[in-house]
Amino acid sequence: MLTSITGVFLVACIVELLRRRKLKEKYAFLWVFTGLVIIPLGFFPSLLDSAAHHVGVVSGVNLLFFVSVAFLFVVCLQLSWEVGRLEEGGRTLSEEVALLRLETQELRSRLGESTALAPRASGHSGGRPAGRRSRK
Repeated sequence: MLTSITGVFLVACIVELLRRRKLKEKYAFLWVFTGLVIIPLGFFPSLLDSAAHHVGVVSGVNLLFFVSVAFLFVVCLQLSWEVGRLEEGGRTLSEEVALLRLETQELRSRLGESTALAPRASGHSGGRPAGRRSRK
């Protein structure tokens, strides 16, 4: 009975996280599926024992333990892959921001040089480059 209650609680928590948009749908499917598998095992523990017998495991609890460890291993592997991908994306974005900052600084320094030289070179003292009309 405790197993079924845990499964119902797990599914309810996943639905609430989805509702609040704290969990993405791509991850929620796996967790809802896990909860829906856990619920019947609590009501029908003989299902686990018969599944263990079919795969050659002595006890249903041992099978459940093995499947749980394998499941957690796969989840950790997938999350490690996601972290690596995000880390690479963050590094790429940082490099792009640094290049854009450098380009912006160069453009500002050129703009500063050209505005400092423009009134002297053209003889125009209006503050705007010659040939431009103001927008009104």
